[in-house]
Amino acid sequence: MRRLSCFVVLVLGGCGAVDNSVEGVEARARAIHDSILTLDTHKDIRDGLATRSNSDDAEVRARHAQRCDPTVDGDNQVDFPKSKAGGYDTAFYIVYVSQQTNDRAGFFRAKQRAKVMFDAIHRMCDRYPEHIELARTPADVRRIDGDGKLVCCIGIENGYPMGEDLGLIEEFWLRGARYMSITHNRHNQLGDSHTPAEPLHGGLTDLGRQAVAKMNELGIMVDISHASKATVMDVFACAKAPVIASHSGCRAVNDHTRNLDDETLLKLKENGGVIQCVALGDFVKDHSTRNDALDAVRKELGLGSRWEVYQKLNGDEPPGKEFLDKVAAFEERSKEIDARMPKANVQDFVDHIDHAVQLIGIDHVAISSDFDGGGGIHGWNNAAETFNVTHELVRRGYTKEQIEQIWSGNTLRVWAEVERIAAKLQAGGAKPK
Repeated sequence: MRRLSCFVVLVLGGCGAVDNSVEGVEARARAIHDSILTLDTHKDIRDGLATRSNSDDAEVRARHAQRCDPTVDGDNQVDFPKSKAGGYDTAFYIVYVSQQTNDRAGFFRAKQRAKVMFDAIHRMCDRYPEHIELARTPADVRRIDGDGKLVCCIGIENGYPMGEDLGLIEEFWLRGARYMSITHNRHNQLGDSHTPAEPLHGGLTDLGRQAVAKMNELGIMVDISHASKATVMDVFACAKAPVIASHSGCRAVNDHTRNLDDETLLKLKENGGVIQCVALGDFVKDHSTRNDALDAVRKELGLGSRWEVYQKLNGDEPPGKEFLDKVAAFEERSKEIDARMPKANVQDFVDHIDHAVQLIGIDHVAISSDFDGGGGIHGWNNAAETFNVTHELVRRGYTKEQIEQIWSGNTLRVWAEVERIAAKLQAGGAKPK
């Protein structure tokens, strides 16, 4: 969202010596951040987004608003107040469906779940049109931002809800989805995930190849995050358009199975695609020792696993006081662990950006957070802290033009290219193979 109509030349060092003092770098970063379009390719949502509580209990209504009203500076890492405060302009709000059984019953449940998530995103845009608008094209993104509103885009995490019906991909496109990943954290009907390590298909399935072709035909970006390396290589082999890795890191910086190795990154460059480096702590930095210590505290307090705590805090039913008291005790205990074993920070995160830029070039690197889905690092733990990423990029010597590419230009370029190729395929009467 624009707050400056132009740069002040002296602030940006356009003439004379550049001020590289701490204050000068911060001022330069602030001027850049306030003038560019920021875009986060992965922000998760609650299915109760933009709903209102009908409870007669004022405390229950207030708690619901903290969790589900995007106009409230509440529990979520992204809401309208935080976004506006941090210059967090654009986000892909995610239709996420967890992986279940690869059969007709599982596909039916997944389709219904996807509808709930689509409905939540549309409800937010319909209910708060003065704050946010849905973008269906890169041109929409720039227009909406120019109007001074937040920009909502839609991505699908996991191709599982399409089941075996390629026609559903077009239905998803009509509802505004502009990227879809092949898998999540388990193998599905389209291909193998990064986990478990033992493959099911050995890469993309025939249906997966048809899904990639259908996405190319419609103008939906193919997302390779979460997929196994064999699946990713199969995508590169059959895709007719650039692809994205909507929320992944660099394996050379942190050896995690969710991160892309250098061979994959070089193939991504060859494909013309973009990796959106993600600010999720475990992917940014090895947190295994820290996680073990935190898990021990959760077990001692009777909280269950990290995932169980997350689900209870983010479920439809508000957690009870006893559970919240245990969470508060855990948070207090975790401060001591954080002091001994700090979690990943903005500097660690930008190390991934640096590696990708140095290996495959500035044109193929972008940014994602995975906010409200496990993302967040020290220094960029919510939308209000978005400036800190720009600040670190400036501190490392990136120019305004390069920072704008990383924050939004590269993703929008790929999106536009995917649209262009789709129009060409449609004009030629192409059909999915």
